[in-house]
Amino acid sequence: MKLSIIGAGPGDPDLITVKGLKLLEEADVVLYADSLVNEELIAKSKPGAEVLKTAGMHLQEMVDLMVDRLKIGKKVVRVHTGDPAVYGAIMEQIALLKKEDVEVEIIPGVSSVFASAAAAGAELTIPDLTQTVILTRAEGRTPVPEFEKLKDLASHHCTVALFLSATLTKKVMREFIEAGWEKETPVVVVYKATWPDQKIVRTTIEKLDDAMRENGIRKQAMILAGWALDEEIHSKDFRSKLYDKSFTHGFRKGVK
Repeated sequence: MKLSIIGAGPGDPDLITVKGLKLLEEADVVLYADSLVNEELIAKSKPGAEVLKTAGMHLQEMVDLMVDRLKIGKKVVRVHTGDPAVYGAIMEQIALLKKEDVEVEIIPGVSSVFASAAAAGAELTIPDLTQTVILTRAEGRTPVPEFEKLKDLASHHCTVALFLSATLTKKVMREFIEAGWEKETPVVVVYKATWPDQKIVRTTIEKLDDAMRENGIRKQAMILAGWALDEEIHSKDFRSKLYDKSFTHGFRKGVK
């Protein structure tokens, strides 16, 4: 028995991988997170496929259903938003599936962090400015490990991408400032990246909470923070060695 977990991408149904779409179109049974995955994508399921919404299901209910269909020879796929590897809650599903001797394959998808960077026209790693991106979330009802507090992570002063943090922006502002970030550090908030109602809000650390409130954003938002998000970054003299004519590498000899 084999189950495919497919990353659907951030919202735009065209951003699923070719492999993911092929598996979706072949499946007899499709389970999907209906609160987040675009219905236009799910509509590409083959005629007659059993399509099941999972937003109202608990873990054991979903797993029992998948195993039941697999045991009678059905081809089953589970469709997740974004990329399953980041806040996908897939390990708990896999743990139960393995107990039922179900093989699991994971098909990666476009994460909302990269869809948001693309929407903002941003490169998250800028030579001589930042070469590190931290993917994390603010601590709310679900705690974060002791050594992963936002203030501690922010102390690296690199680009930070915050998932699941739209209702915690006052806390986010406080922890960034306590970590020594300048109040005018650029922030880009992307609401529903790649969806028809996508909204991009440019602000600063100091004004983040006000900007979120003024735009009515309290869910489905990616918060990107750091100087790589400077709207004027293109006019500044940060250049990689990759395309520097004086830099030699395996495919080109540098010219002085």
